[in-house]
Amino acid sequence: LFGTLLGVPSGDVPYPLFAFAALLPWNYFAGSLNRAATSLVGNTNLITKVYFPRLIIPLAGVFSGLADFAIAFVVFLGLMAFYGVRPTAAVWWLPAFLLLALFTALGFGLWLAALNVRYRDVNHLIPFLLQLWMYATPVVYGSTLIPARFRFLLALNPMTGVVEGFRWALLGQNPPGTRFFVSIIITLLIFSTGLIFFRRTERTFADIV
Repeated sequence: LFGTLLGVPSGDVPYPLFAFAALLPWNYFAGSLNRAATSLVGNTNLITKVYFPRLIIPLAGVFSGLADFAIAFVVFLGLMAFYGVRPTAAVWWLPAFLLLALFTALGFGLWLAALNVRYRDVNHLIPFLLQLWMYATPVVYGSTLIPARFRFLLALNPMTGVVEGFRWALLGQNPPGTRFFVSIIITLLIFSTGLIFFRRTERTFADIV
């Protein structure tokens, strides 16, 4: 009914499950990215008074979101039971997709955290960027709504492979296929460059904040 009213096809899966399966990793990703990006500015007293590896701060922001994810996942399992839907045999792939979301959030979070120390306006852009990113990710809609000639653009979004992977593992939707491997490559690139940039700039954090 919901999918019909919204004009969003969800196959044989009830639309609330279809959307919730994608919101699980997305909400974890968005929350983790936001916490990581604002972590240094939010802990200025700690940074200026005590020396420790600064990487711990954004890491804590990313890992703290796992508790909220676990709670949401339990709620999702209850919704699956309500609709009489069982997880597929591919459910064992979930940790891999969650790990990809974690490293994507951490990679972008390291970039934004370091930039946020120097340019405080970055802090105000993060919610806007996340909102746009959500619309560019097949969270409330499926990738089949995108014309075939433009779907390659979805592969450039690392969260596409994650949300499609969750739907595949939990609900038996179409597997992410090559988009998952493209997501891995892009995530590794963002994470590695973010880590290098963070390491190069962290020695100046205490002076700037």
